[in-house]
Amino acid sequence: MSKVLIALGGNALGNTPQEQLELVQGSAKPIVDLIDQGHDVIIAHGNGPQVGAINLAFEKGSSEHSNIPSMPFAECGAMSQGYIGYHLQNAIREELLTRSIDKSVAAIVSQVVVAKDDPAFKNPTKPIGSFYSKEEAEKLMADTGDTYVEDSGRGYRRVIPSPKPMKVVEKEIIEDLVNAGRIVIAAGGGGIPVIEEDNHALRGVEAVIDKDSASECLADELDADFLFILTAVEKIAINFGKPNQQDLDQLSIQEAEKLIEEGHFAPGSMLPKVEAALHFVSAKEGRKSIITSLDKAKDAITGKTGTVITN
Repeated sequence: MSKVLIALGGNALGNTPQEQLELVQGSAKPIVDLIDQGHDVIIAHGNGPQVGAINLAFEKGSSEHSNIPSMPFAECGAMSQGYIGYHLQNAIREELLTRSIDKSVAAIVSQVVVAKDDPAFKNPTKPIGSFYSKEEAEKLMADTGDTYVEDSGRGYRRVIPSPKPMKVVEKEIIEDLVNAGRIVIAAGGGGIPVIEEDNHALRGVEAVIDKDSASECLADELDADFLFILTAVEKIAINFGKPNQQDLDQLSIQEAEKLIEEGHFAPGSMLPKVEAALHFVSAKEGRKSIITSLDKAKDAITGKTGTVITN
């Protein structure tokens, strides 16, 4: 069978710990469907609402109580990996036991190396945390030096850099577990962004790596056969939401590149998913990327649905 990396979208996790705990029970079923078919499965996931909530909790706590320290964003990312992984691995374990499948599952706190001179550090674009009025945002910028921008007419939010992933630090550990037949949850939330110092030490940075890019990076390093990018729609489409919307069953590299150039995919939404899928299949002959919804994963791997990008 095949080695499959699943990039689990935020819609499978919810916005609160309670909601997440309920949703992961349903998320585990299609994941275990693929395991039941005999595939080796690695799971990556987003963490947008979760890491923002953790960051905000420490910000509020430190402003109201002097004995509560503010928390660097890299550490907030590590915390989100821990509690999302905890929920996911228990939900998957429960589903495995229900089906009498004898496999173990573990979440690995994962660091992802980024370049210290990545241009993203000079151009923060990733919104996090709460919304503020213009006056509140201006005061926060003056007090903290952080960058706040207007976000979709809803107010101002802090933005932080989103550098490109270069490599997953724990790749060899993850690979050993996969080769031993374990199910691994890794590179959660795009991984904890770190830079390599001259003495080979790793230092966390105030940034967030795109989840789909980090998933593609790990899938490439593990030489996966399939990269599944699971989202809210069954297939990607051109002219999305318009009367002439056209769902796409299959795309070649050249066709996908042309559609990107024509601007069919929205930045911050479908575009990073298509770019990650494209990058993965371009790196080696025979690979496939599939973009589909979580509940269609079992059918998508057999070619019954989803959008398949091939080289």
